[in-house]
This record gives sequence, C-alpha cells and structure tokens, in this order.
Amino acid sequence: MITEHTSNDPYCFVEFFEHRDAAAALAAMNGRKILGKEVKVNWATTPSSQKKDTSNHFHVFVGDLSPEITTEDVKAAFAPFGKISDARVVKDMTTGKSKGYGFVSFYNKLDAENAIVNMGGQWLGGRQIRTNWATRKPPAPKSIQDNGSKQLRFDDVVAQSSPQNCTVYCGGIQLGLSEHLMRQTFSPFGQIMEIRVFPEKGYSFIRFSSHDSAAHAIVSVNGTAVEGHIVKCFWGKESPDMAKKPQQVGFFSYFFLIKALKSISKR
Repeated sequence: MITEHTSNDPYCFVEFFEHRDAAAALAAMNGRKILGKEVKVNWATTPSSQKKDTSNHFHVFVGDLSPEITTEDVKAAFAPFGKISDARVVKDMTTGKSKGYGFVSFYNKLDAENAIVNMGGQWLGGRQIRTNWATRKPPAPKSIQDNGSKQLRFDDVVAQSSPQNCTVYCGGIQLGLSEHLMRQTFSPFGQIMEIRVFPEKGYSFIRFSSHDSAAHAIVSVNGTAVEGHIVKCFWGKESPDMAKKPQQVGFFSYFFLIKALKSISKR
C-alpha cells in the first residue's frame, strides 16, 4: 500500500507485507536518484500518542555506542533480525548527549536472541558494540520515593570518586544474593572484572573495567528492585594504593588483608 502526501516537503509511505522486504527496499532505495532528485528512505515512526505497550516484548541492551549514533542508526542496524517494536538511544536529560547505550525491543524472542548473538562485537559507527539481554528494573516503591530519594545524575556520580575507582557496592539483598544474580544485573553496563558476594550480609562488590561503566551502573541500579529487594548502590571503598597502581590493586586485596590480620591476631 502506498499513501501519498502533498506539501512543500513531499513524501509518502510504502507498506510491505513482509518486514524483510521493507528492509531490503530501504537499503536499496535510500540515496538513489529519482527524476533527478536524491530520495531519503527511512523507517516510518509510530506517533507517540499511539505508542505500543512493549512490556511483554523482548528487550536487547546495546552498549559502547559512539556519540554520533542515533536511535534511527540503531534501529536500522538491528532491523534485519526481525520486527522491532521499539528502539532508543538513551540520552542525558541535561546535555541531550548520548550516554553511550540504548535498547532495541523485538516482538519475537528468537529474533532478539539472534540479534544478541550476531550483533555483539560488530562495528556501528566508530566502535564495536556490546549486546545482551536488557535487565528490566521496576521503579522504586512510592514509599521509597516519598522518603526524599531522587534520581542520581551521572555527572555527579562520576565526580564522587577518583577516576581509578571502578568498584560498585550493591547492598540490600537479604535473600537470593549470588554471583550469577549480580552478573546478570550489572553486565549491561560494561565489562565486569571481578565480583565478590557476601550473602550472609546482603551486599556485594562489582569491579568494572572502567570508572564510567561503574558510574552508569550506580545511576541505573540504585533504588531499583532486584529479586524483590530495593537495593542501594554507591562507590566501593578505595584502598590507599589504588591511585598509584590502578591495574594491580583491586578491592579484593582489602578483604584479603583483613583476613590475614585476623589470622595473625588469633596466634
């Protein structure tokens, strides 16, 4: 079906029966000249007033995006894997700049799985992207918000600790705390180097490969529900030598030192 629109900026919509046929047409026709004029072809967007409920769809996390990558770029890159219900690049509300990650939602689970497997490590713009299942996090209960807690800002969190600190503290999970749960919760935000869990105390430490990844994790996970528990996230304690030897000193050394001192005191 073709729907024409006459205006100072003429355009039309072309509807296909099959999504793959539409994707092929987009790739073949975008930039082609028709009657001496170069045409621009893109996916038609759904008006916000008619936005679909995607809560039961299958959501893919896309990380390590270049600053210039837009929502349309992400949608076009993932379109060959199946019908997409939603896509977006997450932006900072203050600056309007990309935060370096986004999400793509598919109607079909198999399409989402294929996208995760095949797009992980692929180049989009100037970087290799990361893909994973998006971790859905319900908003904090009303009682938590009424106590004065507010959404953390990325820039504020980054400045709270030195650039060498890549460790996140996550506390408040009294039951079900495990390394697998922490990896599942925090892996969308960057490469995880180490995880240390203390189930009997309800908290854990997650060390990322970069300071920014840890900051994104703190901003995104703090105040959300994990296994039914509202968690608190903030920077893990730095050891005194971390600033001098960021690659050699991890947060585990702190615990090993304490353990050693306890053993000596018993003698």
